[in-house]
Amino acid sequence: MTFALGVSTGLASSHDGRHRSQETPIRHRPAPARRSLDDLLAHSAWYPALPEATRSHVRERMREAEVLAGTALCRMGDAPLHWYGAIEGLLKWSVGSADGRSVTLGGLSVGSWFGEGTVLRGAARTADVIALRDSRVALMPAEVFDWLRSHEPGFADYLLRQINERMHWFLGNFAAHHLLDTDSNVARALVGLFHPWLHPGSDPHLQVTQEEIAHLSGVSRQRCNAALKRLATDGLVELEYGGITVVDLAGLRARVPGA
Repeated sequence: MTFALGVSTGLASSHDGRHRSQETPIRHRPAPARRSLDDLLAHSAWYPALPEATRSHVRERMREAEVLAGTALCRMGDAPLHWYGAIEGLLKWSVGSADGRSVTLGGLSVGSWFGEGTVLRGAARTADVIALRDSRVALMPAEVFDWLRSHEPGFADYLLRQINERMHWFLGNFAAHHLLDTDSNVARALVGLFHPWLHPGSDPHLQVTQEEIAHLSGVSRQRCNAALKRLATDGLVELEYGGITVVDLAGLRARVPGA
């Protein structure tokens, strides 16, 4: 299983850890096929399990939105009008302060469903969701979400599992940022985008910048870049033109206690 994240680097690394020169021919990957809202629903854990009539009811009421890189899908203080699903792209979940500082809580990649906690609480959103790349997001109206939760026990069970998995990952992030070294935090950010429940549809070649990986890792761009090179030397990732391929996901997970 491979996973690729775009980084700005002039260095590539082979599987045995020996660096290739910049003159070495580098593989170019074709653009991935455009995904649809129906693709997202078909590959989600909750939707196929619904009765056919319920699926039709839900699908008719869903819409999608395009979110350009650097713009917000929703902001802190917004009313919870929708539950969201990531069709394409990559977004970050973050909290900012009045003096311009921010903390990234996590990445939201293809296949992710998010925002259920705020809809359940019925209170204003407490975080921003910002697109790191041009993204497309599914919108389920809050009233449809509430109807599903009340009438479909299987959907309610899904939400319980979703919230539990997210809480477990957030607790792990809190511990990691206090206890792990830079390489392990970068490894955790990569591993997190493979989470089988929270991010089940991550594209195997997802292009983001070093700065974006650094945001997801909670480290500076310079330290993130150095960590990626060390992970490449260890044979866990392979840096390539416009991307970074995870060649040893099990090895990356071994760097992240509890992942």
